[in-house]
Amino acid sequence: MNPVFNQLLNINFPNDISLTIKREDLIHPFVSGNKFRKLKYNLLQAKAENKQMLLTFGGAFSNHIAAVAYAGKEQGFKTIGIIRGDELFDKIEENPTLKFAQENGMQFEFVSREEYRLKSETSYIEKLKDKFGDFYLVPEGGTNELAVKGCEEILTEEDAAFNYVCCAVGTGGTISGLINSALPNQKILGFPALKGDFLKDEIRIFAKKDNWDLISDYHFGGYGKVNLELIEFINAFFEENKVPLDPIYTGKMVFGVIDLIHKKYFPAHSKIILIHTGGLQGIDGMNIKLNQKKLPILKKQ
Repeated sequence: MNPVFNQLLNINFPNDISLTIKREDLIHPFVSGNKFRKLKYNLLQAKAENKQMLLTFGGAFSNHIAAVAYAGKEQGFKTIGIIRGDELFDKIEENPTLKFAQENGMQFEFVSREEYRLKSETSYIEKLKDKFGDFYLVPEGGTNELAVKGCEEILTEEDAAFNYVCCAVGTGGTISGLINSALPNQKILGFPALKGDFLKDEIRIFAKKDNWDLISDYHFGGYGKVNLELIEFINAFFEENKVPLDPIYTGKMVFGVIDLIHKKYFPAHSKIILIHTGGLQGIDGMNIKLNQKKLPILKKQ
């Protein structure tokens, strides 16, 4: 685990508003950001149960799949990834995420989107156990009670001065941990990476306080969707601040926060901290898509 630090962004905002980014992306070279936090206690639990194998679910460019593959190898587990999209079966070599996961020992099971929807069904999990043997189940995106426990460790004593804590939202585990560990004076704002109002119910399963809200205006059309405006923003942000952002999660959240500052959403003198949840491995896959669409590619170094 590498030390995480808070980086004050050298951007002059109106009304004496300051913006700081917590560099969780630097916590580990391959298991970065919230994936490290979510897996920490799950891997300890898997060892406590004497499991030899981890099984999880994810899509074609999933940060979670890449993280489980590497962390599993590092910790001595076999890993199995149930991958959404049976058309990906013969496309591993052209997919940077799947190629990385396979190189780190992950065995794949490619399934149709219809079958993938069964991922939470007890009967389907039993069917997978019949096929692969006894495994420790890590949910899609890694979110469960142990993941939330890990994410409760993101905020530390040095973050007490911030009024607002902002993060991207995928499955809801990260924001739930932030909600639970936030101080009474802090408001947690989540920026969903996908469309739909179901996330509030998911978050309420784990969150123990009401100090939070979701801002659903910055998903750019839905999960995995980007446009030229977002690409140019991420690249300009990197040039000016030397902080790479992923286009699926953190890039959209940072865009949203800065847009809201200019729209005077935040009170004067607000101190805002942005949680960088990693996910930079997904840039290579996104750049393949951007090249195909003849759009500019994303910079990360």
